[in-house]
Amino acid sequence: MRGYVLGAAALTLAGWTAPAGAADYYAPRGYTVNQPLYNSYSWAGPYLGGNLGYEWGSVSHNATEPSGFQAGAQAGYNWQTGPWVFGVEGDIQVTGADDTFAPWKFSNPWFGTVRGRAGYAFNNILFFGTAGLAFGELRGETFGGFTESHTSAGWTAGVGAEFGLASNWSAKLEYLYVDLESSNFVITGTSNGSRFGLIRAGVNYHF
Repeated sequence: MRGYVLGAAALTLAGWTAPAGAADYYAPRGYTVNQPLYNSYSWAGPYLGGNLGYEWGSVSHNATEPSGFQAGAQAGYNWQTGPWVFGVEGDIQVTGADDTFAPWKFSNPWFGTVRGRAGYAFNNILFFGTAGLAFGELRGETFGGFTESHTSAGWTAGVGAEFGLASNWSAKLEYLYVDLESSNFVITGTSNGSRFGLIRAGVNYHF
């Protein structure tokens, strides 16, 4: 008799648990949407770094085409909201860009820029555009060792990409076009200005 009672209890328990298990099996399951972790790498804050690159260009109203290596330093500050990054950056460069044609030699000993930047970050990869003020020196030389220099302002624009390597370090690759206003040169008897493109690579330390 006791065996029959235990068997009936077991069957009753199985009858209750089976539908519950089936309900759990067929019930729709919730799902989770994994949002991109745009802010897992932060671009916000101040930074300081250096760069090395190459420039090539031309001199208005003259056949010379100065080109050569350039190096310098940059500093800036970024603000970040979600994946969008906005900032300001300034840099100063020394260059070996020069060229000689007939009696004239023109060179661009140095230049600098102050620019705004706006970009979109995919975690630790930032793509950006940049534009702003440029300034620099155009130096002319001719027979007899006569040298004439003019410092002028102009504009610059470009694009680039920056890669976060660690919490404080990043590397960047950037292209800029620079247009410096013309000045009247005595040695050429006309106005001459400098226009050039440059590509450079650099590293930044983020504070």
